[in-house]
Amino acid sequence: MREVATRVVPEYPQVARNLKLGGIVKVEAVVAPNGTVKAVAIRGGPPILTNAAMDAVRRWKWAPAPHETKELVKLTFSPN
Repeated sequence: MREVATRVVPEYPQVARNLKLGGIVKVEAVVAPNGTVKAVAIRGGPPILTNAAMDAVRRWKWAPAPHETKELVKLTFSPN
């Protein structure tokens, strides 16, 4: 796994907050050699939270590497 250089905290959706919904969203990020995210795909989690997770991971940065990699990210959303 590559080291994450910059993490962006996902914005908790107001609807999920109002309903006190939480959960874990799994996102697979395709990371370019320079550390930027080229693509993201949801690999599991509550649908109400997936857009927030994808938006955040798209803005993450990883350490440079000699080749493109796929990184699995687990984001936990808690209503508390």
